[in-house]
Amino acid sequence: MQDRHGGERPFNRRVFLKSGIIFSGVALAGSELLRGAELEKKGDGKEAEVGPPEDLMREHGVLKRVLLIYGEALRRLDAKQDFPPEALADAAGIIRSFVENYHEKLEEDFLFPRFEKANQLVDLVKVLRTQHQAGRRVTDGTMRFANFQSLRNESERLQLIDSMQQYIRMYNPHEAREDTVLFPAFRKIVSPHEFDSLGEDFEKKEDELFGEDGFEKMVDKVTGIEKRFGIYDLAQFTPKI
Repeated sequence: MQDRHGGERPFNRRVFLKSGIIFSGVALAGSELLRGAELEKKGDGKEAEVGPPEDLMREHGVLKRVLLIYGEALRRLDAKQDFPPEALADAAGIIRSFVENYHEKLEEDFLFPRFEKANQLVDLVKVLRTQHQAGRRVTDGTMRFANFQSLRNESERLQLIDSMQQYIRMYNPHEAREDTVLFPAFRKIVSPHEFDSLGEDFEKKEDELFGEDGFEKMVDKVTGIEKRFGIYDLAQFTPKI
């Protein structure tokens, strides 16, 4: 490097670092712009896919909302208030078709065997599997007695109350344990490729059983039942302090 008189200019480290920082900043900004453009381009296509654990967790949201419907039915039974029994039957039908025949089958066919093969959380998996079987028996009772005739029969009304209470008592801790222990551990016992492949399998099964946008359709059904029970408006649950 020469000075203005044609001689060699001494190396200036501060100038070198400053110019390097400027160059790096420009390069970084350019790369971020490219990355942003790439992400935006991806965003123009299919939306980001939900992984298997996240998919199962949001399905738990559907289950939780049905449990709230059960809770409202129990409150009204205790207060001797009327409610539409056909709406309760529809809620139990969602448990049977979406939770038991679809969601739980995914867990039993795809998750539980992999944990057992990896010898991970096997005691938890054993309990969860047993609870699935017990839950189906309990749902049989709810579906059987969710009607006007059973509500007028004291013995059958008590059996309906008992079935809903048992289901709520079991599934609140059941889904909480899956969400906080089982599902977060799943990624650790499968390869990235297998993880992605299972996500596709879940989506295909959902489409096969419920058509396109099956989850969204099920949320709409739950919303309709909540409205029939008068518990859809979220603001009503806010404490007035």
